[in-house]
Amino acid sequence: MYNSVYKSIKYFTAVIAAMFSLNVLNSENFEFKYKTGNTYRILSTVNEEVFVNGAKRFDSIIVNRISVVEKKALSDGSADIEARFMTSENSAPEGQAPRFIWGEEYESFFNRSKLGAYTIDESAFMPVVRDVPLFPGKDVKVGDTWTASGEEAHDLRLNFGIQKPFKVPFTASYTYKGTETQNGKTLHIISVQYNLFFETPAPAGNKKNVPVTTMGYSDQTLYWDNERGFLDHYHERFRIIIETSSGDKLEFKGTAQAQVNELQSLSRTGTLERVRKQIKEMGIENTTAQAQDKGITISLENIQFEAESAFLTEAELRKLRKIAEILKDFPDNDLLISGHTALAGTAAGRQKLSEQRASAVADYLAELGVKRHEQLFTKGFGAQVPIAPNTTEAGKARNRRVEITILDK
Repeated sequence: MYNSVYKSIKYFTAVIAAMFSLNVLNSENFEFKYKTGNTYRILSTVNEEVFVNGAKRFDSIIVNRISVVEKKALSDGSADIEARFMTSENSAPEGQAPRFIWGEEYESFFNRSKLGAYTIDESAFMPVVRDVPLFPGKDVKVGDTWTASGEEAHDLRLNFGIQKPFKVPFTASYTYKGTETQNGKTLHIISVQYNLFFETPAPAGNKKNVPVTTMGYSDQTLYWDNERGFLDHYHERFRIIIETSSGDKLEFKGTAQAQVNELQSLSRTGTLERVRKQIKEMGIENTTAQAQDKGITISLENIQFEAESAFLTEAELRKLRKIAEILKDFPDNDLLISGHTALAGTAAGRQKLSEQRASAVADYLAELGVKRHEQLFTKGFGAQVPIAPNTTEAGKARNRRVEITILDK
């Protein structure tokens, strides 16, 4: 009898041990894995509807480009990080392919722990969403949940004259959903949901229109690469409502998605020489390449458009087809297309023409399949950045140029 009881105890002990081992094998400990010098780019696309007092004002496509450098990985598993943020909005008329003008830039420096917590200066406007994801610091199994605090920090200087980041706290709920194989990678699916409700009564006697209530929600699905300790991509549905002291109600709702890619470092010297060699071998005239702050810039001087227009001549289209072959060697690097003019006409006219010419080049590169539209950013400088005197025809020809920068920041 005692022997059979003993055997039963041994049997159940073995079963429990096996179950425990199985649970351990099926559990995951999520954390960021930083590496000094690691560089990557986050490209986020937001499709948004904007309403004012219940009436729809417009649809918007916004691209956020974030380049990140892990400056120093520390012994506690955290890292000191430098990030550059650029936000651009679709400028194309309705019905045309989107065009994204290089927008306002922000620089941010912060520390992020291995679990995802930020230590960041109070004056920093970016990133907007902080402490997401924030991991629990223990093994989790499929179906496990946890909660963690976070905040959104909004730049309301333009719309409301608020000179500091407008911070809205929240508590996020997380659920580990399991794994999925995508493009040969095993990704862990984590859902994140949080609601916003934040009241900030206007000070007595205040005559400015300011937010008094911020409400809304965010529903995100994260695809986490635990082998690299890295967020691969995410999808989001969101809605934000701001009620103001003047009685207005602003509503923003839509979807967002983002892809995180390791940014190809151009190792400037070797890459620059290779690009210059390709330009020479292809016989691309009036074209130079140089290293600049944001990457390697290919400059098309004396670029020919039809008279006082943004329509490229056939000779320039042939030139761009050759340059497209060079650019295809950089599939993960975004492009900044900058337009410049000679000193002629009015400042407003020069500015508009430079923007149109940059857009014409970007549109043609997209047509050739070099990049998707959301990887092409344009900016017009008018005659503000000459590279030669505008006192001679030769100088003016050099200043009439379009520059294509292969971004590595």
